[in-house]
Amino acid sequence: MEPAAKQKVIYITYLIAALDITWLFLQFSITPYLARRLGFDTIWFGYLQTTVGVIQLLGGPIYGRFADVFGARAALSVSCLASVVYFLLLAVADNTFMLFVHKLPAVFMHTLPGAQMVVADLSEDEKRADALGKLGLCFGIGMIAGSSLGGTLSTRFGEKFAASFAAVGSFVSLLLVLNFIPKQTKIHTVPESNKKGSSNSVFNLGEITRLMKFPGVVKTFTVKIISGLPAGIFQVMFSIIAINFFQLKAEQNGYLMAYFGIVQMVIQGAVIGRLTSRFSESSLMLLSVGISSLVGLAQAMMTNVFHFCLIVIPMMFSLSVFNVITDSMLTKSVSPSDTGTMLGLCASVQSLLRTVGPTIGGFLYEAYGVPSFGYIQCIINAAVFSFLLTTGGRSQPNRP
Repeated sequence: MEPAAKQKVIYITYLIAALDITWLFLQFSITPYLARRLGFDTIWFGYLQTTVGVIQLLGGPIYGRFADVFGARAALSVSCLASVVYFLLLAVADNTFMLFVHKLPAVFMHTLPGAQMVVADLSEDEKRADALGKLGLCFGIGMIAGSSLGGTLSTRFGEKFAASFAAVGSFVSLLLVLNFIPKQTKIHTVPESNKKGSSNSVFNLGEITRLMKFPGVVKTFTVKIISGLPAGIFQVMFSIIAINFFQLKAEQNGYLMAYFGIVQMVIQGAVIGRLTSRFSESSLMLLSVGISSLVGLAQAMMTNVFHFCLIVIPMMFSLSVFNVITDSMLTKSVSPSDTGTMLGLCASVQSLLRTVGPTIGGFLYEAYGVPSFGYIQCIINAAVFSFLLTTGGRSQPNRP
């Protein structure tokens, strides 16, 4: 593809990602109220969240492998079609069973990892972190638009209409994929291992775990899980913290979410690109982990929402830089034909955090209170920072 054609596809991919995040956050403004109306208490709502985490944890690596084998267009089409079914089931959910059933299509809903694969395939190595960071800008836009739109549609026209609107929006995303995303965005049409006679089955576990054998992958992946766990638990528990600890009303919580989105947009749209052009990825990962440790200490000492609003800026900075840099490092560690599988594994890390987060977070909240989240984040990230400092920055290995 010519550079101009590549850039056009990347821009369309950004649009698809922004739309997908919009419908996702629109759903966040529907499901809690629908669950409450159907008689869900906090424990059952936690079960519902855990169900989604488990489903996407299982689906992430398989989806990434599917993208590597069948191409970007097929992978994104499956994800958008699954979103259409997901929202249609939400629109007709009128009992507890249907509310759980409507979560099943989430096993295929991985539009953001699919978009990351397209961007990773079409961007140069030295510009990859910046290009992936721009997807975070799309995330911020979708967060603000989806939260606002979901609340407005649900209040004025009802939850069923809002869910149906999201289904129509997902169908529009599907049309964009079919019309503008190339069938294949990779240099090689199938993973390198398959060309040597290996099975090209999507469910080949060996082909998925094989990526862990590449230089530097295990170290970066382990750091991604351990360092990201405390922040993931805090995010899962934030809705309860906002209500019980900060005493926020629904409208005030909406403003706070919009503030999150704006901060993330600025950092990922205007800051990360400049940082990656001046500093090495290893240095930026070290910086993000160090700041995350200090953020944890600040969270442990905060007493009101004003303190938290000040903490949000370094918190979003460390999270954004850490996620973008680790994703970029991991995709550069494997061959171009395996980037989809690797990004699927990265997406599974977030699903894993959403799976174990409610259980661990609920225990910590009940037993030790909100400060415990901050102290654990401070200690864990300080240990990871010391480990990275001791072992030294990982020089980027030559791509296989």
